[in-house]
Amino acid sequence: MINLRHIEVFYAIMHTGSITGAARSLNVTQPAVSAVLKHLEARLGMALFVRSHGRLTPTPEAQALLPDVAAIFERLSAVERLSQDLAGGLKGTLSVAATSPIANGFLARAVATFSRERPGVRIALQALSSPLVVERVMQSEVDLGIVYQPIDNAAVDASILTSASIACVLPDTHPLAAQASISISDLAGTPVITYMPQALLRPYVDRACRQAGCQLEISVETGLSVTGIMLAYHGAGVALVEPDLLSAMPLPGLVSRPLAPAIQLQSVLLKHKHRPVSRIMDEFIAHLRAMLADGEPSDGEPSRTAT
Repeated sequence: MINLRHIEVFYAIMHTGSITGAARSLNVTQPAVSAVLKHLEARLGMALFVRSHGRLTPTPEAQALLPDVAAIFERLSAVERLSQDLAGGLKGTLSVAATSPIANGFLARAVATFSRERPGVRIALQALSSPLVVERVMQSEVDLGIVYQPIDNAAVDASILTSASIACVLPDTHPLAAQASISISDLAGTPVITYMPQALLRPYVDRACRQAGCQLEISVETGLSVTGIMLAYHGAGVALVEPDLLSAMPLPGLVSRPLAPAIQLQSVLLKHKHRPVSRIMDEFIAHLRAMLADGEPSDGEPSRTAT
């Protein structure tokens, strides 16, 4: 069976027209080229070159082989270029899953800017519930996941990404919108929109209410921050949600005000603990952390990136 070295020597002789030229282009000795050519012709059972006036003239059989051999070298060149792009983080694939407020907020901005800088990278972005994000990372169905704490799963590697806060989202005509910040007790007697009891972020709201000694008048419960924001926009009440999406897609007449004291959240970056990290993953994580370190606003205050 012929091998790549046979093809390499044949291609070099076809291009240079001599053993000497082929040896020079391959950076080997002339006897080494002659030996490989002799072995190749023996393998094929036919002569590929004849000597004529000090040069090697290809036989018709060699000319017939050349297009296929040239195609092999074109593919090898393409593999080399792809390898260089992969090593440089310019080509490849990346799949990321995150909870809805993160996926539609700062993560969407990060994916968009990363994609513009690296048009050769194909990215899949999914908005899922926290349990599904963790499951997809565990099953290696996505490269990276981002959720809010708490996360307690031995199969994933979790690192703190950034801090955020649950805030009040309300119409700018609401009396409380005139305040720089809003306390839980300020919401007494006001219809409130917040997360459903089984939602990951609902315990944060309930704990803040217990600490304030105040019971909210919850009018609507929802599983998604975006739904809470839209309900506030349509006048269903004051939404107690993570407001990053409102910064990404402002709605006319709708504002967010921080809670005092703040209900702090921490988002965490998830990777499979035993899966190798690709160059693209490393590049995207660095890009995401750099973007967050610039302090893009979410709840009226700069985001705080954990290091």
